[in-house]
Amino acid sequence: MRERESIIDTSSYLSFTREEWGRLGGAVPLTLTEHDLLALKGLNEPVSIEEVQQIYLPLSRLLSLYVAASRRLSTVAGRFLGKPVPPVPYIIGIAGSVSAGKSTTARILQALLARRHTHPRVALVTTDGFLYPNRVLRERGLLQRKGFPESYDRRRLLDFLAEVKSGASPVAAPKYSHVTYDIVEGESQLVDRSDVVILEGLNVLQGGDRQAGRGSRRFVSDFFDFSLYVDADEADLERWYIERFFLLRDSVFQNEASYFRRYAHLSTAEAVRTATKLWREINEVNLRKNILPTRERANLILEKGPDHAVQRLWLRKQ
Repeated sequence: MRERESIIDTSSYLSFTREEWGRLGGAVPLTLTEHDLLALKGLNEPVSIEEVQQIYLPLSRLLSLYVAASRRLSTVAGRFLGKPVPPVPYIIGIAGSVSAGKSTTARILQALLARRHTHPRVALVTTDGFLYPNRVLRERGLLQRKGFPESYDRRRLLDFLAEVKSGASPVAAPKYSHVTYDIVEGESQLVDRSDVVILEGLNVLQGGDRQAGRGSRRFVSDFFDFSLYVDADEADLERWYIERFFLLRDSVFQNEASYFRRYAHLSTAEAVRTATKLWREINEVNLRKNILPTRERANLILEKGPDHAVQRLWLRKQ
């Protein structure tokens, strides 16, 4: 196990082993079955029902308590103002590297939170839909930097979150296809009267300096009520990325419509070289420069071991 104490500021975070965290689930019943979990897992992420019980169930309990507290604050504000203040969606941000397992974490949390009778409407939105279309990225010379902060339509994403947080409904988010590797023109996902909205993406915790004299700048994380960072060693992330590349080579890349169709018939050696090159020239650079530096902006860090299982959790002190 890594000595995270030398990396994470222990004055700001409470540290929990997997076993310690598992005891915080209380009497919350497990509402997911093995069959449910199969539909939620990523390609090479062996999440067990035991891990859901030990890691994600206590987390869903904590988040439910936070959602309830947020609603009580709305009631208090209404009492002060002398008129009802309608509750607005509770927004959860999930960040982390490519191949870390953000999407699986987001889907499991969505499923568990939606099974709570107090907030059954839980929307999951990924920032992929807010990438610029490929034609725009080509025009700007950014196609090889897809996933870097500059490849996103930041204004559109911020406007979307502002609408959601204002209580507007429905609010449309653009759709993205991982087959065509592009925005799906004319299609959108509607976030309609949601109790909770989960936003998952590489750079959702990115901030920056607010430059004096230029007015206030909004950041995506300004809209979060709670945020998570899915963390793992770089060596593990690279290995998982290459493993996933092989699985995609034998499945999605075989699709005639796949943007990566050219990789479908690579030999084992060619696939290793290609995946390693893509990781080290694009994803590793993005991780080191843009994603990893945001880790300690999260309220909770999920630290994964080499087997993809969460082995330690870091909860920011309130």
